[in-house]
Amino acid sequence: MQTVQKPKAMGKSPRSFKRRKYTKLDKIIFFSLFIVHIACIFAPFHFTWPAFCVAFALYFITGLCISVSYHRNLAHKSFKLPKSMEYFLAYCAAHALQGDPIDWVSTHRCHHQFVDTEKDPHSPIEGFWFSHITWLFDSYNLTKKVCPNYFTDFQKVDRSIFIWFSKHGRPDNVRDLEKQTFYRFIHKTYFLHHILLAILLYQVGGLPFLIWGTCVRIVVLMHVTFMVNSVCHIWGKRRWNTKDLSRNNWLVGLLAFGEGWHNNHHAFEYSARFGLQWWQIDFGWYTIRVLQAIGVAKNVKLPSTIHKQRLFIDY
Repeated sequence: MQTVQKPKAMGKSPRSFKRRKYTKLDKIIFFSLFIVHIACIFAPFHFTWPAFCVAFALYFITGLCISVSYHRNLAHKSFKLPKSMEYFLAYCAAHALQGDPIDWVSTHRCHHQFVDTEKDPHSPIEGFWFSHITWLFDSYNLTKKVCPNYFTDFQKVDRSIFIWFSKHGRPDNVRDLEKQTFYRFIHKTYFLHHILLAILLYQVGGLPFLIWGTCVRIVVLMHVTFMVNSVCHIWGKRRWNTKDLSRNNWLVGLLAFGEGWHNNHHAFEYSARFGLQWWQIDFGWYTIRVLQAIGVAKNVKLPSTIHKQRLFIDY
């Protein structure tokens, strides 16, 4: 019988807010997220069915593209796309307000490299709320984790008003994206695209479209995505013998387009399919299958039977 490696325990005390070194970037990010959360208070007073439908459609498009593009295609190279399709999906994902492709992929690759250790950018070993959201306001330590080779004087980084990413240094684990003009452009003009979309929504449907299509949609999708970092490393079932805290959580899997099958993902990082059982709903995988069927997605990677047998937990 296989020896099961126990996942790391959540024994580290979270850093106190008072003992953190807050930077100007932390304050900008906090203020931006505070505004979109506060705006949601007014959503019930500006509810219309067209606004709700716009919010739902944008939630589905941007959330699905975070999973398919940022995560499976760019971060893990689980499949290949023509550049035009790759850039289109990445541009849609960028409107989720979760970071530009370079920043998002860099942070996620670091998460997998140092999962549930002190070098993990967002592990619950430092507390639930840290893994869920407050890691975003800890750019000083986040930079040391993800960009150690570039961590010199973080206060001397020039920034455009349209740049919004969560690190002060230049990461060295996304050179494949940094070589491409498109991703450098999105990196440098990131926030501008959100402003343009917000203006478009306001012009089309007024305040209801702006509040629901921007604020409500961003806040809901943001917390659903962040549940993968927090909930899926605390609550759920483990099918595979990984060395981390990852769990499969069906509710997050349903809401986050398959991302909630997180133990599956950590066991087989390279796999384009997260919901490995027929009953594990995975909209990201269904999308990739459609792209594969029409000849757009190539070199789609899946876990082998041997790999599954080696990691399967046999109680």
